[in-house]
Amino acid sequence: MINRNAKLAALAVAAVLALAGCGGKATEPFNDAPRSGVENNTKADIVTFPDGFSNYATKCDHGNRLYSAFHGDNPYAAGFVVPNDPTCPK
Repeated sequence: MINRNAKLAALAVAAVLALAGCGGKATEPFNDAPRSGVENNTKADIVTFPDGFSNYATKCDHGNRLYSAFHGDNPYAAGFVVPNDPTCPK
């Protein structure tokens, strides 16, 4: 039989490991590629879909339209660019 203290220690280790994986992309401070001094801090248009479907954000940057598709708080996203989008100011 496993003694009570060993069970509690195993449970504590499991809880710490489970909580360590709970960080989301919203709490990661600039965990991305190096940045230049040029920033585009304008707001993006965010479109949300019902649960189970990916959401996306879009904005213009120097005449190009940028899209980023994401699903909930998952750490991964898909991005693409529409170069010289006529709806974007240069």
